[in-house]
Amino acid sequence: MARLLIVVSLALTFSFNVFADTSTDTYPTLRHARDSELQTVLESRIEHLKLGAAVRRGELAVSLVDITDPHHPRLAQVNGDHMMYAASLPKIAILLAAFERVHEGRLKFNDENRELMTNMIRFSSNTAATELIHRVGRSYITKLLASPKYRLYDKRYNGGLWVGKEYAKGAAYKRDPLHNLSHGATSFQVARFYYLLQTGQLVSPKLSHEMKKMLGDPGIRHKFVKGLMETSPDAQIYRKSGTWRQWHADSAIVEHAGRTYIAVALAQNAKGGEWLKNLIAELDTIILERPTRAASLSAKRANG
Repeated sequence: MARLLIVVSLALTFSFNVFADTSTDTYPTLRHARDSELQTVLESRIEHLKLGAAVRRGELAVSLVDITDPHHPRLAQVNGDHMMYAASLPKIAILLAAFERVHEGRLKFNDENRELMTNMIRFSSNTAATELIHRVGRSYITKLLASPKYRLYDKRYNGGLWVGKEYAKGAAYKRDPLHNLSHGATSFQVARFYYLLQTGQLVSPKLSHEMKKMLGDPGIRHKFVKGLMETSPDAQIYRKSGTWRQWHADSAIVEHAGRTYIAVALAQNAKGGEWLKNLIAELDTIILERPTRAASLSAKRANG
C-alpha cells in the first residue's frame, strides 16, 4: 500500500511539473529582462540618428524587446517609464477591456462588435473607440489597467497605459492621477502589453490571438509602417499608432527574417513622425544583426 502511495505521489508530482513547465508562469517579468549589449547598441543608434538630444530633453521614449525566444526576452529602452500623451495608441487598452468583457460574457463577440474593434485598431476610428468605451464602461477600463492582474498603469513606475476620455469632443472624465493626461502611455508598459499579447497572457491565449489579428494589416501606412515598407517590405507588422498635433506614437510586434521583436516609440515634437519612420528601420537592423540567443549559447560553448 505504501509503495502504491509513493507511485501515485510521484505521478501527481510529475503531472503538476509538466503543467507548470507549459503554463504562462514560465514567462519572465519583462522589467527583469534588460540586456546590456542591446542597450548599448540602441543608445548608439539613437545618437547616430541625431536623436540623443531629444531623449535627453524627454521628447523621445523608446522600448525595444527581442522576443524571438519569448521565454528569454531581451529589453533595451530609453525613457521607458516616461509617461507622455499618446493620442490614439491607448486604444489598445480599450481593446483589452472589450475582450475582458467578452471573456466575462458581458459583451458579445458578434460581427458588430468585431467590426467596431477592428475599425478602432486598424483604421484608428474615433467613433468606434468611443462606442466601445460606452459598451465596456468608462471606469471598467481604468480599473482594469491599474488592476493587480495587469498593472499596465502602475504608480510605482510613473504610470503607463491610460484612457480617461472618449475619442470625441468633450472633457476628460478621469485624467491619470500622476500626470493629468487623458490618453497616455509609457513605452515600457506598451511593450509589456505586446509581450503579454504575444505570449497569450492577455485574457486568454485564444482571445490574445484574436486581438493580435486585429492589429495586423494596418490601414494607416505612416511612421513604423512607412519605415518598414521602405526598407523591409517583407516584414509582418501588428501595430497601433497615434497622432495629435506634436505628439506622435507608434507601437508594434514585428516578425521579420525569422526574428520577432516589439518596438514602441513616443515623441513630442513636430518632426516626431519622421523620427519614428527612421527609427523603426534602425531598430529592425539592430535585431536582425544581433545573433539569436541559441546562436550566442552555441558560440559560447564552442569557445569554452
